[in-house]
Amino acid sequence: MKNDEQALFLFGISLSTRPRWQQFLLCSSGFFFGYLVNGVCEEYVYNRLQFSYGWYFTFVQGMVYVALIHFLNGFTPKQMVNPWKDYVKLSTVLMGSHGLTKGSLAFLNYPAQIMFKSAKVLPVMIMGAFVPGLRRKYPPHEYISAVLLVAGLILFTLADAQTSPNFSVIGVLMISGALIMDSFVGNYQEAIFKSNPNTTQMEMLYCSTIVGFPILFVAMIVTGELRIAWPACAQHPYVYGVLVFEACATFVGQVSVLSLVAIFGAATTTMITTARKAVTLLLSYIIFTKPLTEQHGTGLLLMAMCIIMKMLPENKPPQPRPQKTIPLQQTEKPRETEDNRFQIGTEVEEEKRPLV
Repeated sequence: MKNDEQALFLFGISLSTRPRWQQFLLCSSGFFFGYLVNGVCEEYVYNRLQFSYGWYFTFVQGMVYVALIHFLNGFTPKQMVNPWKDYVKLSTVLMGSHGLTKGSLAFLNYPAQIMFKSAKVLPVMIMGAFVPGLRRKYPPHEYISAVLLVAGLILFTLADAQTSPNFSVIGVLMISGALIMDSFVGNYQEAIFKSNPNTTQMEMLYCSTIVGFPILFVAMIVTGELRIAWPACAQHPYVYGVLVFEACATFVGQVSVLSLVAIFGAATTTMITTARKAVTLLLSYIIFTKPLTEQHGTGLLLMAMCIIMKMLPENKPPQPRPQKTIPLQQTEKPRETEDNRFQIGTEVEEEKRPLV
């Protein structure tokens, strides 16, 4: 490892000194734990309690993030190694994606939104070639594995849908804009990590959350959600307990995701976060013993093919070794023997002789 690169840690566990498979296993485990708990809590709050205050809940979650980073990690803005403008761009596209995704549900049903959100990995890979400071290009088999993952996930999730996808022009435009902004989020994060290796996951999460607070506050006022959510949650204060527990678990998932971005890049991280949906659904089928159909099996087969392609080693052509060039001054002069001196002398004499 280079001396100018800071060692990467995940909640006190050193990642820099471990092999790649251990780094992948630790980061993926933290991500799956955090977002499985997040899924259970969201199911309880949104479906059981019928509370759909996305902007307000995101604001509460951000407050928990800042408190955890400040009191557990001791991070302060004085320890920043990147300018605020980097996090302004990152937080803008992050909040824009969140708002467009929420707003698209008014025009698209849930299966249609799943189809679009499952394809997020493809624009992430394409946009990586255009983000300044990154300019990442992927080999053809990476795009093939991404297409397999998208197709498998769409087949698997739609097999469980009660209704068929319902499309609307406005909804399609909104979810497409959300996908474009999603493609910038992961690539911006990777570009910040690459441009400054001393960037920590805590700095990126802390600063992007702080910058996002004004955007969230404006969104809550414009949509009128603050006026409705505050008294509704005050009547059911245990909701805050669920939100804080969810935010603590999601905090583990967020830091794990940023570790994946720093080590493996935005495209691989997006593949893992996309496959998480299928793992969540598969666990629900195993736990609650739901019947699996042929469409479920086809989707799982395509996703397994994606994983196998990702595990295949890359066949890079061997690079030719650079040949050492010897300076002109260091070249050895040929030894002058008596014969050589005689030959040289005769050549000079022959040049001096007159032609006639």
